[in-house]
Amino acid sequence: MAKKGQKFNKNYSDELISEVVNAYLNYEGSYRSLAEKYNIASWHTVDTWVRKYKTNNQIIRQKRGKRKNEEINYKARYEILKKYQAFLKEQQEKK
Repeated sequence: MAKKGQKFNKNYSDELISEVVNAYLNYEGSYRSLAEKYNIASWHTVDTWVRKYKTNNQIIRQKRGKRKNEEINYKARYEILKKYQAFLKEQQEKK
């Protein structure tokens, strides 16, 4: 039995996801039967894939972690931190 807050990190290929979604949309089975046929952990997973496909008309996978297109500018952050530390030091000297 799954525990509250437990996360399942089963990686399914995009090809499998699209095959399952297309099978469901072509009336080849229910969520539960397709989950059993394609050896997917839960029928809820199939339900989620189909729902996301219906709302966006494309297979969308949930992205976790940092986004690749977000670059972290460490030099700019460092400069801001230095200015803030200088400001704090200046404030302490005024007291």
